[in-house]
Amino acid sequence: MASDNLSAVLYKQNDLRLEQRPIPEPKEDEVLLQMAYVGICGSDVHYYEHGRIADFIVKDPMVIGHEASGTVVKVGKNVKHLKKGDRVAVEPGVPCRRCQFCKEGKYNLCPDLTFCATPPDDGNLARYYVHAADFCHKLPDNVSLEEGALLEPLSVGVHACRRAGVQLGTTVLVIGAGPIGLVSVLAAKAYGAFVVCTARSPRRLEVAKNCGADVTLVVDPAKEEESSIIERIRSAIGDLPNVTIDCSGNEKCITIGINITRTGGTLMLVGMGSQMVTVPLVNACAREIDIKSVFRYCNDYPIALEMVASGRCNVKQLVTHSFKLEQTVDAFEAARKKADNTIKVMISCRQG
Repeated sequence: MASDNLSAVLYKQNDLRLEQRPIPEPKEDEVLLQMAYVGICGSDVHYYEHGRIADFIVKDPMVIGHEASGTVVKVGKNVKHLKKGDRVAVEPGVPCRRCQFCKEGKYNLCPDLTFCATPPDDGNLARYYVHAADFCHKLPDNVSLEEGALLEPLSVGVHACRRAGVQLGTTVLVIGAGPIGLVSVLAAKAYGAFVVCTARSPRRLEVAKNCGADVTLVVDPAKEEESSIIERIRSAIGDLPNVTIDCSGNEKCITIGINITRTGGTLMLVGMGSQMVTVPLVNACAREIDIKSVFRYCNDYPIALEMVASGRCNVKQLVTHSFKLEQTVDAFEAARKKADNTIKVMISCRQG
């Protein structure tokens, strides 16, 4: 057995170190993974910059990373569906499986959920990592390990589309073309929707087009009147969207989302912004706009995997920067700049 378990450990705000940790031993229902790829998420960057997200505070050193894939190198005695050599995507949240939420199939809401790189739980940006076997999804031969790591963000887009009822013929407006906005475009197109994407960055909108957006519009709510934005979108698609997916969390964008969604439609809140926002709820109530939200994903990994395996979702195009594990600090610095040409920063955990 190898002894190198180089791990990316966040000690506190702006203090990310590489250090050796013991290679863990899988329990009876777990597998030991040799990690392949880990993508950097916005939440990872937030922990790096601020040392916390809301009430989740980095109090003890924590291995970072949760968008991951790897290869099974050892299985616990109760594991039957995986074997040594299997390539898997890691679904990072492991619920208790016993509470009411778990029994209702809403395990993402489990109060005892452990989630990679959410204090106090370690993440998986390391050479080796153990995880619950039933939350490791075996990859078919035609899906790469890098694509496997991208199933995590794609599952957010899938979950948003499922909760919003997106299907063939639905007109979907995606507000924002960051990584989650782009995977929402990918997922909505895979479901057969007509997709409109708005963002401030023309470069990001070019990527949105490549992801399948039928219409893209440069929109900056800070510089343009809401009525003008709504009219431009209506003119571009000939009507208003059945579903609006806000991936910004911005108060003005949420307001536009309420006012632009077709009467009887759905506004899906994916992006998280300020704790308190002021929005026109009376307008939403008077037009029966369903306002729903997304918290990660639930039962969405198999769907996301099928979308990638079938060729309907090209997630590889989202990777703009690649680093080795030894270059983790440089990778995080690249991610924190939030440049228009930076979408998904990917880290290879392999040696050599």
